[in-house]
Amino acid sequence: MREIIFDTETTGLDSRDDRVIEIGGVELENQFPTGRTLHLYINPGDRKVHPDALAVHGITDEFLKDKPSFADVADQILDFFGGARWVAHNATFDISFINAEFGRLGLPSVAGEHVTDTLALARRKHPMGPNSLDALCRRYGIDNSHRAKHGALLDSELLAEVYIEMIGGRQAALGLVTSVAGGQTLEAEDGPIIVLERPRPLPARLTEVEIAAHAALIAKIGTKAIWSKYER
Repeated sequence: MREIIFDTETTGLDSRDDRVIEIGGVELENQFPTGRTLHLYINPGDRKVHPDALAVHGITDEFLKDKPSFADVADQILDFFGGARWVAHNATFDISFINAEFGRLGLPSVAGEHVTDTLALARRKHPMGPNSLDALCRRYGIDNSHRAKHGALLDSELLAEVYIEMIGGRQAALGLVTSVAGGQTLEAEDGPIIVLERPRPLPARLTEVEIAAHAALIAKIGTKAIWSKYER
């Protein structure tokens, strides 16, 4: 299963008028990062960054002047997300902005069934909260000390770690064992590890004296000795 953990930064809070100015994404394949990421800054045209938004992400109008428009990067975004599930924290906010941008270009919207909201997942798993990204990083022991301001790629990377922990992805992966000819394949983060069967069992490490002493002990205990149920 392919998923893209993503985040956006915007000029403000109203997707009808405000615009996406940054998008970041981290690709997961079967709940493991593949190393592929997307990070784009986007020129919002004549829409200015609201002071409240600027205080959150620190992205200025001046910085965005020479960046491409959403129309210029739409194909790049669609290629990166193509066929994957969209995963975001408070996804309703981010998807509303993405769909508004797609709508301006006459592109299809992202359907709700292709979206996972990690905030909703966190609220079900931790109903007493808090469930902000920072709070979840603290809960799962994920270092977010370098997060001075919001940033789409940084937040996506942190959320990917939180998401994997929250759904038990790391623990589940440890149980993925597939039989192959001559051994087993263990699925690990760096790829499959083939564990081959030994052609011959290892020799016993017990000496004959130790084996005889153990047999004598069992004989003293009698037929009810638990060791009598097992072959040596």
